[in-house]
Amino acid sequence: MPVFSVDKEKENGIHPLAHDFYMKIGSADLIIISFAEHNGNFSSAFKNILDWTSRINAKTFQEKPMLLLATSPGARGGSSVLDIATKRFPFQGGIVKGSFSLPSFNDNFDTEKGITNEELKNQLLKIVNTIEL
Repeated sequence: MPVFSVDKEKENGIHPLAHDFYMKIGSADLIIISFAEHNGNFSSAFKNILDWTSRINAKTFQEKPMLLLATSPGARGGSSVLDIATKRFPFQGGIVKGSFSLPSFNDNFDTEKGITNEELKNQLLKIVNTIEL
């Protein structure tokens, strides 16, 4: 998908992949987003599809419940992007039911075992178990 611009939208309309993404959101019971944090914010790829899709409907997330996740190798675990999303997405029609940041990914995650820190694993399970659809 090309980088969003009003000129490109004027010239070609809203990109078909943005329409596809919007339709998938509409058919979901729950939206789970796990963020890659780039310089404390959304990745450019995520921001681009969000920009395109918001042109279809400013309430991009269509009043769907959401679980927002982030991690990083650092001790803050992607908490900057998570903070931005939890504050922003309600304005875009998202109902944030929970959020979770996994700090120090390399120390707290194993590809076979999942989250290895029991306290963090229990925090995530508690959040997941409270989400009602």
